[in-house]
Amino acid sequence: MTKKHSIILQPSGSRGQVDEGQSIRSAARDLGVEIESICAENATCGKCMVLIEEGRFEKYNMDSKRENVSPVTNQEAAYFARRPKLLKDKGWEVGQVRLSCQCKIQGDVLINVPEESRGNKQIVRKSATQREIEIKPSIRKYLVTMTPPNLERPIADWERLAKGLETSMGLVRRGEENLPRWSDFTVDYTCLRTLSSTLREAKWNVTVSVWQDKEVVQLQAGYHEDSYGAAVDIGSTTVALYLCNLRTGEILAAESEMNPQIVYGEDVMSRIQYTIEHKDGLEKLHKAIISTLNQLLKQAVKTANERAYKDEEADSGVQKLASETRTASRPTPESKTRNDIKVEDILEMVLVGNSTMHHLLLNLPPKDLGLAPFVPAIHKSVDVEARELGLHINSAGNIHVLPTIASFVGADTSAMILAEEPHIQDENWLLIDVGTNAELVLGNRKRLVCTSTPTGPALEGAHVEYGMRAAPGAMERIEIDQNTLEPKYKVIGEDGWNTDQAEFKGQVKGICGSAIIDGVAELFRTGIVDSRGKFKIGLKSKRIRQGESGWEYVIAWAEETSIGRDIPMTQQDVRQIQLAKAALFTAARTLLKRFGLESPDKIILAGGFGSFIDKEKAMLIGLIPDCILDNVYAVGNAAGDGARIALLNVEKRREIESVARKVERFELPTDPEFQNQFMLATSFPHMSEPFPHIAHLIPNRVADPMAKNFMK
Repeated sequence: MTKKHSIILQPSGSRGQVDEGQSIRSAARDLGVEIESICAENATCGKCMVLIEEGRFEKYNMDSKRENVSPVTNQEAAYFARRPKLLKDKGWEVGQVRLSCQCKIQGDVLINVPEESRGNKQIVRKSATQREIEIKPSIRKYLVTMTPPNLERPIADWERLAKGLETSMGLVRRGEENLPRWSDFTVDYTCLRTLSSTLREAKWNVTVSVWQDKEVVQLQAGYHEDSYGAAVDIGSTTVALYLCNLRTGEILAAESEMNPQIVYGEDVMSRIQYTIEHKDGLEKLHKAIISTLNQLLKQAVKTANERAYKDEEADSGVQKLASETRTASRPTPESKTRNDIKVEDILEMVLVGNSTMHHLLLNLPPKDLGLAPFVPAIHKSVDVEARELGLHINSAGNIHVLPTIASFVGADTSAMILAEEPHIQDENWLLIDVGTNAELVLGNRKRLVCTSTPTGPALEGAHVEYGMRAAPGAMERIEIDQNTLEPKYKVIGEDGWNTDQAEFKGQVKGICGSAIIDGVAELFRTGIVDSRGKFKIGLKSKRIRQGESGWEYVIAWAEETSIGRDIPMTQQDVRQIQLAKAALFTAARTLLKRFGLESPDKIILAGGFGSFIDKEKAMLIGLIPDCILDNVYAVGNAAGDGARIALLNVEKRREIESVARKVERFELPTDPEFQNQFMLATSFPHMSEPFPHIAHLIPNRVADPMAKNFMK
């Protein structure tokens, strides 16, 4: 019998046992992960590059090392020898980076498939929402015109500019009090180094960019209106960046990417552990996110310039059509010269993330976040120069990170509060950012309480046998017929339901998070599993069967898939969802109890994943508390929106700094009832709570006799 080895493919999270001697690319394909290749696996195109990660990965109980794959082949060595710049630019070395078509499995290994090698790019669902934002950026521009120095008035260049700036600022902002005097201004050192040459080249007519009315961070020859900034939400799984015009508030480009730190751990605790166990762990995780941010910045600028070019082409087409109708004597408008945005033109970034992402971004050791009493390095907001972090915007540019609130309630929750504004409402709102780590805020204008709980990566596809993140080929919706017990499903990248097509073959690769919630809810609603999540034996359906690891329900037969295997939901999959949803529900119930409430007036589901959950099915399995369904809303990437608000309005930064310090923090491990409440919440929808708003979906529900064992 062929020897088997465990492989894990990140960032997809796919894993499985594969035959010894199988190529990485072939093994990945069997696990539903497509790796690019256009050279028929002849080691000439380089599209299939992967990274072999080394070290002990406790979460997976795996020791991954380069010796667990075949040695570098002559073809690979020749390919990389011809491309030394590629290796240098990426910081890779031969042996670490391999061509997956040539590299064979010889032991357990964790493999990182970089963005450029992925055949099926994950769909990162973190688009920005339309919001009315009052524009008050921290960066302001002023046109300053000076008289050149002479022997009679040989004033130094900086003092001359500062005095001119004081005059211009007063002219632009007439009537405002407490405007700074010229002696109050400072200048960034990198800006100072080029100040004299810029002034002379510009003939003493420059646009000055000033941060917070006190520091000059950029000089540009002549007149320039627009400034640029970026808002970033660094999630445990995904990173979303929004490039904005600071003058108008317009989103010029939105880019997203998987968080590369997934390679070192799927959840925050495993990443904290990695930094503890590996001497260079913090450096690796910090550099990984900085590299991805620089990549996203570069791509956002490219996208913005391409969009501007297309808009100009469209405008010129309209002008051309109009000119053809004019009389020959009427002049035509002159064409404008397009000024491309450069990454160096970005003068500020606002970044948010949970407390662990916050520490890894700022290169702060996160060790104490993972140890009682779970104390972060800092709560208040942070301003740091871009060059200190290695971010490739203007070197004088400012990086602003919103305040953290508690040990695992971070800057992303501050941003969510800023975006949704529960602190100015009379009603009791429950905000939930659903993800690998869930953050919850409950309250109103008088009081806010918060907590967090690890839900694990199961809700996003990991730890589910055929789970995957959202990408073409992933099921995103599942329904099961009450009478026939036959399923139907929707697949990302395909129109309609599978039952809408006469033949539906080869499109399915796995199940993403939203469909996992659907699937478990449907199994419960149709009676295939009971309230405790156990499969009912004896139901008449060929889809319910005994699998290798217990009972399971087949959603897609092998001929419907691109992996050549049936795709079921197993007993273990159901169990993983029970654990995740119980953690989230218990956190919500604990906050409600502290408020003396049975249910909130409104539930707001935030985050890319939260926006795609079917709220009725989420309530059916007890993922969220009972509430009037019409009062359950998905608001998209509220953390990203909050970061954008803080980028465009400096007053909102001061507002959230104040609000964050007033939020009451509650640590779930300190609750003596937590364990019992968790056990009650493992049932669908709950062992004891009535859930009246979805009672019509489970008309024959009976009380669970086990409930009394966990109730005081």
